[in-house]
This record gives sequence, structure tokens and C-alpha cells, in this order.
Amino acid sequence: MKKHTIFLFLSIVPIITFCQKEKATYHQYLKGTYESIEFTLIPGGTFTMGSPKTSKYKSADEVPQHQVTISSFWMATRETTWDLYQLFMERKIDKFQSDDPVGTEVDLKVDAISRATTPYLDMSFGMGKEGYPAICMTQLAAVKFCEWLSAVTGYFYRLPTEAEWEYACRAGTTTAYSFGNDINEIDHYAWYAGNSDDHYHKVGQKKPNPWGLYDMHGNVAEWTLDQYKATAYKTRKRKTNINPFEIPESTYPRTVRGGAWNDEVVYLRSAARRPSSKDWKKRDPQIPKSQWWHTDAPFVGFRIIRPVDTPAKEEQKLYWNSRTLK
Repeated sequence: MKKHTIFLFLSIVPIITFCQKEKATYHQYLKGTYESIEFTLIPGGTFTMGSPKTSKYKSADEVPQHQVTISSFWMATRETTWDLYQLFMERKIDKFQSDDPVGTEVDLKVDAISRATTPYLDMSFGMGKEGYPAICMTQLAAVKFCEWLSAVTGYFYRLPTEAEWEYACRAGTTTAYSFGNDINEIDHYAWYAGNSDDHYHKVGQKKPNPWGLYDMHGNVAEWTLDQYKATAYKTRKRKTNINPFEIPESTYPRTVRGGAWNDEVVYLRSAARRPSSKDWKKRDPQIPKSQWWHTDAPFVGFRIIRPVDTPAKEEQKLYWNSRTLK
């Protein structure tokens, strides 16, 4: 009984652990479970986004390089696992949400948030669930997971923007990968087509990047919030870049980052971009097709962030409730 009481205390508040003066981590525990999400502080700063025009492997959508300033945020140290995503799907822990959540960053009723439908087939495709990254969800589903988590904790969570994702992935580096330019090092940091044995792997098994984030290269590609625009870096507004965000205007395409277990090394670069596609629902027999699942995207998952400076209530809705998020 005493042990259970201690657990309930831990599940009420995030545990903050300062590793260095400028670096910290904390765990967000979920009431009614033994699950938690570890977050790492990503200090704000300015970086060069995109690939240099001299890069051998650059794509046209990665140029020109441009300076971007990012505000500080906390990022999940690992990709979202099935263990966590299943809680959102089943919603059994909703009853543990108090009328007055400990966090005061958001004011949401959990029962007002849509629940992801149960897929008609095993979306892990037999690759494993416990400790493995959740996959095949639409961007809408990933966004609603963030809204649900915000409601049950009282803290504001969302997907990263594309710029935030690349900033965190680079972790202060300017090379093709966060570990440098030598692709012979890739096996130490990523699961990809050359070493994955045709399936994803448990999160956090490879070396982390310089800021302590695991699987930023490979394992599963990760949703960002942005509309994918091939010419985004060429637009005039990118010349003044403070926390840029391509607000969604249509369902497809959206931007996915990081590369996956079935990708070649070149697609795992820090600057590599990938658009979502209607073809990711090709085998979905439903009419209309599910707004929650991509039957043909076993390579896509996500991780979440929490801004250090909580946005106003109306701005929060922008990140959670875009009408075209699917």
C-alpha cells in the first residue's frame, strides 16, 4: 500500500532533474499507469536550416540554406511507443483526470477530445509493440494524442514544427548527420535499410545525438506540424525566420522527418524532408477512408514537445484543431 501511494505522488507532477546548468530532463508520469515520457530540454538558439548547395545528396526542397531562430522547448527523448499510444486509443485512464489537473498550462475536458478508432488490422504488422514505436497513425491522430495528453496532465504538448525538429536533430551540428558526415558511423546511431532486418526496433537502442535524443535518424520517420511545401525555403518570408511554421492548408502533403527503418542512409540526413501521400491509405477498404490510420505507412511515427513558454489558449487550438489535419 505504501509503494502504491508513492507511485501516485510521482504520477501527479513532472520530475525535473538538472543534468547541467543549461540542460535538464524531466519525466511526465501518467496517473493510473506506470508509464512515463522522458523529456529533454532543447535550449533556444539560431541555426542554419537546410542543406548547402554544394552537398552531393541534397534535394531541391532543402535549399537555400537560411538562418532560423528557435525558442526553447522540451522534446520527448524517445519516439512515442505503442505502450503510450494504446492509452490514448483505449482511454481507460481518462477517469483518473481530476477536475483540477496539476498543470495549469491548459484547460481542457478530456471527454471532449476525439478518440482514435480501433484499426481493422494489426497496425504493428507483427513487428512488436511493447517498447516499440507506434506507427501508421495520421497526422491528425498524432495531434489528437498531444491534445489528449495535455488534457490529462494540464501541461501543453504538441508536435514539433519542421524547424524545431531539424534544430533538435542537428543539436548544434552543421554536418549531414548529427554525428558528422561519415556514413560509416550510421550503424551506431540509426536503424535503416542496411541494418534493420526489415522491421523497426525498440526505441532508444542506438546512440543518442549530442543533445541526448534517440532515434532522430531512422527507426521511424516522425510527423511534424507543417504543411509540406517543396519551395518553402525559397519564399520571401523565410528571410525573417523566428519559429517558422507552415500552417496546414490542405490534408496532403504534410512534412515527415528523420527517415525510417526501410530507408537508405541518404534519407536519414538532418535536413532530409519527406511529404505525406494519399498512397499511404491505399489498402484502406473503408469509405470514406479512415482519418486516423495510414494502412500503408508502417514507417511513420512521432515524438512530442512542450514549449518552455506556453502559448495563449487561442494559439493552442491552432496546433490541435486545424480543420484539415488528417
